Amino acid sequence: MHIVPKIILATLVLLAANSSTAQDVDDSEQLKMAALEALMMAPSDRALPLIKKVLAGNNSDEVKARALFVLSQLDNTEAQSLLLETARTGNTRLKVEAVRMIGVSGDPAALAGLADIYATGDADIRHSVLQAYMISDDSNAVYEIAVNSTSDEEFDQAVAMLGVMDASDELTKLREYKGATSSLIHAYAVSDDFENLYALAIDASDTELQLQAIQALGIVGGDEVDKALVEIYRGTESEDVKEAALHGMMIADNDAGVLELYRASNDSEEKRSLLRMLVMMDSDAAMDAIDSAFDGDQ
Repeated sequence: MHIVPKIILATLVLLAANSSTAQDVDDSEQLKMAALEALMMAPSDRALPLIKKVLAGNNSDEVKARALFVLSQLDNTEAQSLLLETARTGNTRLKVEAVRMIGVSGDPAALAGLADIYATGDADIRHSVLQAYMISDDSNAVYEIAVNSTSDEEFDQAVAMLGVMDASDELTKLREYKGATSSLIHAYAVSDDFENLYALAIDASDTELQLQAIQALGIVGGDEVDKALVEIYRGTESEDVKEAALHGMMIADNDAGVLELYRASNDSEEKRSLLRMLVMMDSDAAMDAIDSAFDGDQ
């Protein structure tokens, strides 16, 4: 996964915050938020006391959320500690926002502190922690959550995040540690992990997972996948496996592979099935095959 430079990420977060709150605050609050943004240009030792005042004062959640954003931009240990404290003790919205801002800051010590917050948090907080780890590209922390998960749902959520993060090493270790699961197959597809998917696609020990892996190969796509799906189709007597391989080819838009199988087949029923697949794929090859069939040259 390519890490977004901090200044660009900060700008994107700020623009999103501006668009979502501009219509929800009055002129006074907009002035407060503009003043907070200006503090990003000030020395941290002068900005921090003012931000503390905002967070401790009788200000709206919108204004306090903006203060948390400014904290995330300060290269200061006390600023990170204040983010962690808010993530532990703030109201629900500010907890979630503080966790997200820790991800934006990317501070290693603050990120390490999220482990305890995740362990004691509710579903919203846990989801926010996973997002913070994704923003900071901390795949090892997400891996630890998956390994120590206490439910299938928790494991699946962590695995899904690892897929988004393209964390192939961690996803491979999870299969070795816990065995194959549907959520891992989906994550392998999202992260374009051909090796793990192919290993599961040729493993007939669990038919359901094998079929899922074969079709998921189509999501990855590419020459390597095209070749593998044709080989899987040719190498099995199972109609279910053949059907999964064809679906994978359709997902990968591999009409050349289906045409290759069509031309090599000597079974009339199979040829009809493959021809129908080519037509469903809206392939020019289907027209060529149909024309050949009319000419008697199949």
